[in-house]
Amino acid sequence: MHTASQLGYFGPIEADTPADIRMDFMLPAGNNTFMVLLRKFILEEAHSYGGVSPNLHLYEGLEPDKLSAKLLALEGSTDAIAVVVPDHPAVREAINRLAARGIHVGTFVSDLPLVEKVGYVGIDNRAAGRLAGLLLGRFLKDDRNHNVAVFIGSASYRGHEEREMGFRAILAQEHPNLRISHTIQVNDDRDRAYEETRQLLQSDPPGAIYNIGSGNQGISRALQESGASKNIVFIAHDLTEATKMMLLDRTLDAIIDQNPRVEAREIIKLLSSAVRGSREPEYPPRLQVVFRENIPPV
Repeated sequence: MHTASQLGYFGPIEADTPADIRMDFMLPAGNNTFMVLLRKFILEEAHSYGGVSPNLHLYEGLEPDKLSAKLLALEGSTDAIAVVVPDHPAVREAINRLAARGIHVGTFVSDLPLVEKVGYVGIDNRAAGRLAGLLLGRFLKDDRNHNVAVFIGSASYRGHEEREMGFRAILAQEHPNLRISHTIQVNDDRDRAYEETRQLLQSDPPGAIYNIGSGNQGISRALQESGASKNIVFIAHDLTEATKMMLLDRTLDAIIDQNPRVEAREIIKLLSSAVRGSREPEYPPRLQVVFRENIPPV
């Protein structure tokens, strides 16, 4: 029992923990379904863990100076900060300044390697991109050439950049018959994703679409309206109620999932242990490929 308590199986160790750990979360705003789920799970997991007072801060846009100012404004009112933020020098400098002043910082979902932090909780995004490329190579026949359209949420997020890198690498190494014909940045906006997909299907329909970030509902809507949903291979990320329905109606062929509940739980554990002076190992959630036939509960 004592060993289990020391390992954190029964929540924080009261003797080593402040009465209430003040933990702040800096996350993108908007209706990105994955991020909406992540916010929900942060609040649920913090309540379940106990001894953590979570505060969500949602930022609009990708203006690094404004974002770094929001981060620095948390000094003096927090014990720990978990961030999903773009990789920019101004943002990295703000995080390093907070860490130098004794605030424990952790990254999750999308990493920032060059900052002072407790650790990173999230998938290997480069491996996720390679996995998407492997799946496309299996779905499409190797005896002919195919054009592939890649949709990017925002290259400002290192996780999205790493997925694109992994995807391009495996196509070049193992599937030279697959050519990336279009790279489209939609800023995780489903309406923009819809318009870009609609125009693409009219001008130069691809054999496959890989969506690195959000916007799946917009892409799906355009595919269904055009009647092309059964002819174009579509692979995306993150299992939600919306992408579950896309798998069921065969608009989506496969989802690469990363489990936001686990990520919320593990970043809270990681930062809580740092505040109380212990060390929790970084936890890399496993990648899971979800098809129509193995959809788990969302």
